[in-house]
Amino acid sequence: MNRARLLALALCLGLASPALADTYAAISNTAMAITGDIEFDDFGITFENGKQITFDELVGDTFVVGGETVAASVYSLKEASDPVLNNGNRLCGEPVTYVASWGDADTTTVAVFATQDMPESDAQMCASYTYE
Repeated sequence: MNRARLLALALCLGLASPALADTYAAISNTAMAITGDIEFDDFGITFENGKQITFDELVGDTFVVGGETVAASVYSLKEASDPVLNNGNRLCGEPVTYVASWGDADTTTVAVFATQDMPESDAQMCASYTYE
């Protein structure tokens, strides 16, 4: 194979590789007790005990937190779920239908919702977890 073909093959393989999840360390009491550290990507969340929730689609890019609109990612879930996590705790207490995440340079908050319609604010969450 000539050099141009090898370069083209390498680029194709690189572009086809899956995105790696970001790892977040639990820092809030609820995150440490319930979810532990997580891996989060555009496809879902993997919790410390290996349980997962899978996103269906990104349904929003802003969210209201404490009365202010912030940049965020709001995802619907493929299947409503309330997995058993650390210490036998559950993520929400009822099946989660949406997840929102937002943050700053130091922390990321993940909120879960058991709502039928897309949540518009943190007032509708059933739980929130903070990570760094």
